[in-house]
Amino acid sequence: MTYRKLPQTLYTDIAPTPVADPAIYLYNHELSQELGLDDAIWRDELLLSGNQLPREMTPIAQSYLGHQFGHLAMLGDGRAILLDEIVSPEGKRYDIQLKGAGRTPYSRGGDGRAGLGPMLREYLISEAMHALGIPTTRSLAVVTTGETVLRQTPEIGAILTRVARSHIRVGTFQYAAHKGVVKELADYTIGRHYPQCVASPHSYVCLLDETLKSQARLIAQWQSVGFIHGVMNTDNMSLSGETIDYGPCAFIDTYRADQVFSSIDHQGRYRYSRQAPIAQWNLARLAETLLALIDPDTDQAIARATEILQRFEADYYSAWTELFGRKLGLDQATPDDRPLLEEFLQLLEADQLDFTNTFIALTDQPEASVFSSADGRDWHQRWLARIEPTKAKAIMQAANPRVIPRNKTLAEAITAAEAGDRRLFDELLAIIQQPYAKQVPPKYTEGSEPNDRFITYCGT
Repeated sequence: MTYRKLPQTLYTDIAPTPVADPAIYLYNHELSQELGLDDAIWRDELLLSGNQLPREMTPIAQSYLGHQFGHLAMLGDGRAILLDEIVSPEGKRYDIQLKGAGRTPYSRGGDGRAGLGPMLREYLISEAMHALGIPTTRSLAVVTTGETVLRQTPEIGAILTRVARSHIRVGTFQYAAHKGVVKELADYTIGRHYPQCVASPHSYVCLLDETLKSQARLIAQWQSVGFIHGVMNTDNMSLSGETIDYGPCAFIDTYRADQVFSSIDHQGRYRYSRQAPIAQWNLARLAETLLALIDPDTDQAIARATEILQRFEADYYSAWTELFGRKLGLDQATPDDRPLLEEFLQLLEADQLDFTNTFIALTDQPEASVFSSADGRDWHQRWLARIEPTKAKAIMQAANPRVIPRNKTLAEAITAAEAGDRRLFDELLAIIQQPYAKQVPPKYTEGSEPNDRFITYCGT
């Protein structure tokens, strides 16, 4: 495990806590093949529960800080244990981590465990994000533990096996800076994720710049499918540019720019319309940890870091305009198209329309206005004049998913699975893995009522 070459202050040696009666509930064969794993070794409930590990595995829990709703706190892997690093047949390195594997020094009084429902939810949503082409951690397996986890009510205990390009977070850099080992972590991160920066005469500037670019595009991708992460703390932003930590996340049904799903986000800090500014704020926290590496002159370092951070908005809106342009049939959207795209979302909110289904309605019948107001009909005529009808339909079909993991169908499938009936879960999983399919059972495309207020909770 290459992460163990870093200073030990960045991790703690720890083994998973054995469970009573592990059993494989789900196993991701597609991901296993992609990673080049030997199923004779990995498709084993003793390994995937942490009950029995090969001798060569030396598991750790990682240390990190995190700005939680703007307040810095000591965190770390409170119930996650990094088992191993593997290299895929394509030469890419991945972490394999158990989530819900027991207490660690960072558990802060928690039991270190996880319930089946939240682990199934992460499995479904991360697989949906992967199918949508959005960088994400993925789920290799879910194992039930034969134990009960006490939350609001007793839950079936479970462990998720999560796969990521790494689990290095902005919060990891904050902790490393606090401990005086940020150079070691930065060098490791460059080698692992941004090798193009190795030969740069300004490798740490390059690290910040490349991380910013990856995050700008990632957040634009979230926005393009109506995904709200829900808890964009600095410990939940990965340096690999992947979506990580599926806690109180959800997808928008009826479009609202200020949509919040998380039960604990009382001020709307992480609402849909704030995800890009929060990402930039988090990147500023990363930049703070790199200042001494960027330039020994503090003023020069701040000026250089500020210059990079100020590029975020341009990078984000470049990706946003491209993605939303394609959703509306524009092959080469330009900055001049941004007002047309933004006006569409404003009209969407004014008419309380479903985010995903409205794009599909325009895709299927571009000549029919989706809006009832005079302003909406005017927008529609201007949009028709902007697109090339012979090309737009194909562009929109490729850019607009017909299926997202909607809150209602997720809840129904997971509730049934917890009660012992996996049929809805398996059906939903198969459907979200083909989000652009033209034929979809209607119940998987039904939006919610405009006044419905779906709430999600931390705990995954």
